Amino acid sequence: MKRRLFAEWLGTFFLLATVIGSGIMAERLAGGNVAIALLGNTIPTGAILVVLILVFGPISGAHFNPAVTLAFALRREITAGQSMLYVLVQVFGGISGVLIAHVMFDNPLFDPSTTIRTGPGQWVGEFVATFGLVGIILGCLKARPEAVPYAVGLYITAAYWFTSSTSFANPAVTIARGFSNTFAGIHPGDVAAFVIVQLLAAICATLVFHWLLNEKSEKV
Repeated sequence: MKRRLFAEWLGTFFLLATVIGSGIMAERLAGGNVAIALLGNTIPTGAILVVLILVFGPISGAHFNPAVTLAFALRREITAGQSMLYVLVQVFGGISGVLIAHVMFDNPLFDPSTTIRTGPGQWVGEFVATFGLVGIILGCLKARPEAVPYAVGLYITAAYWFTSSTSFANPAVTIARGFSNTFAGIHPGDVAAFVIVQLLAAICATLVFHWLLNEKSEKV
């Protein structure tokens, strides 16, 4: 369990270091072109997800995401106690990744975001992003488990562009990004609504895909 928890911490650490670090780099190099900056933030995020899931999947399942952990808890593939520990280390790993990105790019260590991300459009975007993420994980696990890393990386790469919220789809990522007043940040006051929508989407996706995949076990 110690190795699993450390893997979740380290994986989420690298995920947020990539999200924030690439966001800072992209914004600095884009010359004010937001589309180019978003592309520069998108590609590294999708790529690192593939790498992290390949590396840490055999150790902890490579959740890096409380919404994913909730889905597996609902499926009774992880206990409630283990789930809480997973979520705790995911959140702290994410915040640690943000801080190290700030150090690397000479940003203030503690620098809460001022970027407003709120409203029905943003919340629907997060619901769609998270529902889709949980759904593709569950679907791939049944049909093509070896494809999960690539499916997740490609889905998030796409969802950055087709969702209004740029696809946070992860409560730990959302909380951590509240600590960064950079391209990828979110105002701390907007975090709670995002997290609630993400968790609701995870529950809905777990139930829908349990039915869709015709799972006859006692899970869910």
